[in-house]
Amino acid sequence: MSSRASVSALQRLLEQLKLQVGVERIQISQAAAELQQYYALLLSVPAGSNPLLEPRSCAFL
Repeated sequence: MSSRASVSALQRLLEQLKLQVGVERIQISQAAAELQQYYALLLSVPAGSNPLLEPRSCAFL
């Protein structure tokens, strides 16, 4: 690797590390708690317990 290529690679690495320093990090326990709030959005809700589902009635005359 030439010295220019290694300097360029080190500059890219430095820029990447500068970006990573600014990233907000949270604890895994907090992330897990937040994911549990949205768990129902990831899986379908059973029709019997869905409060937003319009009640259906069918009557044969």
